[in-house]
Amino acid sequence: MTRNDRSERLRVAIIGGYGNFGSYVARSLAGNTAIQLLIAGRSADKASAFVNELSAANPAEAGVYDLAGPPEAMAALRPDLVINMVGPYNDQGYGVAEAAIACGAHYCDIADAREFVACIGVLDQAARKAGVAVLSGASSVPALTAAYIDEAAREMQVHSVSYGISGAEQANRGAGTVAAVLRYVGQTFTELRDGEMREVRGWSGLHAVSIPGLGKRWFGRGNVPDLALFHERYPRLRNHAFWAGHEIALLHFGTALMGWFARFKLLPRLDRLAPQLVKVSKLFNWMGRGRSGFFMEIEGAYASGAPAKRRHYIVARQGHGPYIPCIPVIRIAARMADGERFEPGARPCLGIITLGEYCETTKALDVEWIDE
Repeated sequence: MTRNDRSERLRVAIIGGYGNFGSYVARSLAGNTAIQLLIAGRSADKASAFVNELSAANPAEAGVYDLAGPPEAMAALRPDLVINMVGPYNDQGYGVAEAAIACGAHYCDIADAREFVACIGVLDQAARKAGVAVLSGASSVPALTAAYIDEAAREMQVHSVSYGISGAEQANRGAGTVAAVLRYVGQTFTELRDGEMREVRGWSGLHAVSIPGLGKRWFGRGNVPDLALFHERYPRLRNHAFWAGHEIALLHFGTALMGWFARFKLLPRLDRLAPQLVKVSKLFNWMGRGRSGFFMEIEGAYASGAPAKRRHYIVARQGHGPYIPCIPVIRIAARMADGERFEPGARPCLGIITLGEYCETTKALDVEWIDE
């Protein structure tokens, strides 16, 4: 029997539910009759205002929840599932997830911070004891990227993967989103090269990739959870790189220059300048066309030993690209509302959302999926 066969509704608390991306998740779930939405954040006024304009199958509720606490505020929401949409996640800690566990609620987030997602297992014992699932990184990285590689791994041994995201300048973005990227620009981290984890620098290795329908986009090295997770998930993997870039080349090279200054301590770590840089970047919006792009190249060998190679692209128009990372939490909530239960424990969101679910959920967006 599914939840839709019962009178009980899944109470879904979206922390940051009135923000750019939280509001998209809320609107996507609002029509589900098996879901009772709770929109929460630091501002009671903003939460109430959003709830009043949200057309939901079951009238949404407004609540207050501050990441700084107290944790009892989570229990007051009485959630069954908590979706954490408040970034950046790098220095956030696991307070939201811990508060969810403490009141017996499942948890997921759209984190793309490497350590945050890779280390979520520290909550595994507590989550298992509470009988709840804690899923971190339910986002483009690592959920979507793993879905692509998992599909390829059914037919080939995966030896090398390289992929990147080029964001649209006209897309909705706040200081938190920008800070998550700027944090690694000019800083060092490790990636898998020739079978060994080697130190690289953020936004280095500048190169261009041609994406169908978008033309040439520039990319530099980025730091994501995948780099810490995939060498164990895919044992034959020897080379692994993630790349990030701007729609506007001028901003891409400007970011690279600032990264050089940060490297030599001529600027502070760039994420500390995120609010100011967001304002500056908006001056260039007129140069963009609201189009985001993703590419992925997977290389390896078939069982016969013959070389194998796949190329995949995603093109998002009308500023819809930033909504793609929201797809996994939307699908997780919908599946739970339909009665599905995920295995208790805390882990990165890997092997949970399929490519088919992604494609199906983006039908309402101007998003094109291209395979070669």
